[in-house]
Amino acid sequence: MKNKIFIALSIPVLGFLFFAFLPNSLANNDLIDQEIQGLNLRIQNQKQQIDDIKAKQAQYQREIEARIKDRVSLNNQLQIIENRLAKSALDIESTNIEIDKTALEIKKVKLDSDNLDKKIEERKSHISNLLKLVYKQDKVTTLEMLLLNDSLASFLNANKYLSDTNREIGESVNQLKYDKLKLEENKLSLEDKNKELLSLRSQLENRKLSLAYEQENKEYILEETKSSEKQYQTLLQEAKRQQQQAERDIANAEQLIRRKMSEKDKEKLESGGTTIAWPVPKNVITAGFYDASYPYKNIIGEHPAVDIRAKQGSTITAAADGYVARVKFDGSKDYSYIMLIHAGGLSTVYGHVSAAYVTQDQYVSQGQAIGKTGGTPGTTGAGRFSTGPHLHFEVRLNGLPVNPENYLP
Repeated sequence: MKNKIFIALSIPVLGFLFFAFLPNSLANNDLIDQEIQGLNLRIQNQKQQIDDIKAKQAQYQREIEARIKDRVSLNNQLQIIENRLAKSALDIESTNIEIDKTALEIKKVKLDSDNLDKKIEERKSHISNLLKLVYKQDKVTTLEMLLLNDSLASFLNANKYLSDTNREIGESVNQLKYDKLKLEENKLSLEDKNKELLSLRSQLENRKLSLAYEQENKEYILEETKSSEKQYQTLLQEAKRQQQQAERDIANAEQLIRRKMSEKDKEKLESGGTTIAWPVPKNVITAGFYDASYPYKNIIGEHPAVDIRAKQGSTITAAADGYVARVKFDGSKDYSYIMLIHAGGLSTVYGHVSAAYVTQDQYVSQGQAIGKTGGTPGTTGAGRFSTGPHLHFEVRLNGLPVNPENYLP
């Protein structure tokens, strides 16, 4: 009798129960979806702002490169710096927007994850209820179903509801698996976004430093020249002279020391290997090898190195085992550098040094302190023209400059 009552009730209300067990937080989900949609619109808006800034940055870059190729003059050099200042300001603005955009993306991922968590719990409850329903129905045999129902139509109707319920269980299980997978993907995405946010904040600090260095560079040039074209040209000629002298000395020093090395020295050198390490803690490269936008390209020629940002007075370490081929340092403001030669025809040059710890012909090991960085305009070892605190780092192969980035880890 108990089974008969259950079956009698289950036939007309089975469909109701089937839908009643579906997740019932649609209104709440709609609110979350609306919030996510709003975040998406804000993210898209920021992407557009970033694209607009990139277009302006590209314009400044074109102007910088055009002026670098133009006639060398004080006014032209100041205009190059002004364009670099404007570009640095845009870099800061763009990075700030990137930070805001990434923060919104993090919020969106968290909302997605919270939403999925709720859906997963609802889906589990839904499956549990459906299983209970099927379990109760499975207690009744097919014969009992036929006997307890008033007609064949009622029996078939009950069977259809059970079939629908079974199908719903299968679909719910698959949806649950998908939601769990999506939740894991969201967690990984969140980790990546948090790392991206930290990187962007670091970039922001570097770009603020770039802006400060460009402004310092401009003030130094104005102070040195007193806005006089004649004085600027005098500084220009002195800078060119120092650069050309450095090029000759570097080439001669390598040839000279390799010639006079004993067989024992050569064996020691070749046993040192050719692995190049970062000479200062890995940092931002502010000017690349033969960089088209190098601000002093029209003054001292191509840039045969990479400039690695480093705080004034940072320790410089030997990039590889080798011998000191040349130390150009006298404590003046003239361009100063240290040159080492290594195995495999390699040599390295460390420019704008503010202190030197080694002497010519000395053997050094990779990682050994050899001096301190400089580069701040108007300071010891910086030379007539410098873009701010950094290490000018050259790698040469058989005496010819090669891109250090191809050797640095």
